[in-house]
Amino acid sequence: MTDAQPIDDVSIGGETIRLGPFLKFAGVLDSGGNVKEAIIDGYVSVNGEVDRRRGRQLQLGDVVSFEGRSFRVRP
Repeated sequence: MTDAQPIDDVSIGGETIRLGPFLKFAGVLDSGGNVKEAIIDGYVSVNGEVDRRRGRQLQLGDVVSFEGRSFRVRP
């Protein structure tokens, strides 16, 4: 694939973070309500698979995607 989108690294300052807070921390969405809606509606994927759990525990190296943008969890 030549049009693959770049993956932005987001340093979380630790080992793990939950999906909902990560989306806010990374600046993907600006409110908890928007985060909840995007996740529940299936617009967010983790490592290429839709995940509808705001509380999903992300690990270092996981890639979260939303609206054509991707973000990698970094320490």
